[in-house]
Amino acid sequence: MILIKVGEVGGEGDNLSTVFQMIFLIFFIVMMTYGQKIQAWMMLKNISLSVEKLKRMRDEARMHAIKYLREYSDRSDVESILDRMLQYFWIQPTSLDPAGIVGKIEHILNLRDERMREEIMAIASKAEPMQVSNIENIVEIGISMDQIYRVVRHYYMFGKKTKSIFVVYQLEAQLPFILQEAEALMEALTAFENCQPIGDGAGALVAARFMYGAEKHKITKDTVYADIVFEGRTISVIKAEGPGGNVGKPDQAITKLVEEYGRKPSTVIMVDAALKLEGEETGEVAEGVGAAIGGIGVEKFRIEEVAKKYGIPLYAVVIKQSLKEAVSPMNRKIYDGVYEAIERVKRIIKEKIPVGGYGILVGVGNTVGIGQ
Repeated sequence: MILIKVGEVGGEGDNLSTVFQMIFLIFFIVMMTYGQKIQAWMMLKNISLSVEKLKRMRDEARMHAIKYLREYSDRSDVESILDRMLQYFWIQPTSLDPAGIVGKIEHILNLRDERMREEIMAIASKAEPMQVSNIENIVEIGISMDQIYRVVRHYYMFGKKTKSIFVVYQLEAQLPFILQEAEALMEALTAFENCQPIGDGAGALVAARFMYGAEKHKITKDTVYADIVFEGRTISVIKAEGPGGNVGKPDQAITKLVEEYGRKPSTVIMVDAALKLEGEETGEVAEGVGAAIGGIGVEKFRIEEVAKKYGIPLYAVVIKQSLKEAVSPMNRKIYDGVYEAIERVKRIIKEKIPVGGYGILVGVGNTVGIGQ
């Protein structure tokens, strides 16, 4: 009897083990066969939530632009005109023959900016020049948000249609960076609506502090300069014209001072905001050499060409901040960094420009909320 009971227990254990093995085998086969599709389905569900979030942000940016435009317009077709403007684009010139491509890009970008400003001035007929600049920035944010949403939606729908795990993988990997950029742009809306200085204006604020009280002159489009004397040295300080949201043409200003006005500086010092790495402190100031200016590269090319032609040293001072901080209202850490940058610039002037000599200081950045 005892032997029979032991045998029965052993048989039940074997049966249970067999069942578990069969379940594991079926699960293994299913995962081997459909694992990627299941994983793609789960990732697509997560991506769809991000796409919906981007759509809400795009719509919010659009409504902000409509509201702001209507404050300065008597027209009834503001909404339809804005929807047309939100899909503006520019086509980069061909690079098959690279000679002269910088001039071609500059021409196309200038044409785009002029058309955008003309459209806004036609709609917002009651707006002052400063308000026109801010409206232009708000519309640009709307255009960027619309483009981000359309591109992400395209790859989401393409991945969903093809069930390609590789397309879905790449999109999900990029989404954190895309969402961070979109959130930063949305933060910028408040700053431009209220004409508040943003983090990117740190370089312009440094220049404004140097030219405070001096006579200002308009030197080129949306750009001003002032001659100051600092400890026996003459400095031409350049910045975009504020307090509207302008970035100016610092490259044209430098070229004009050197070539048309015949002023060859001992040194050109450029101050700008710079993206910090994770772990670095906001407002940290660093020094280097070269043209400290962002953008597609046209302005940097022009400045480097003038510096090379006349043998002018280029020194750079940057104030570090995150992408979100760069387009958000300026915080205390960046503001403190501005004053540290001012001290760094003063030291460079004393070290690199002899007494009685001449130099150029350029404050790079968006001047929304920053006068001169």
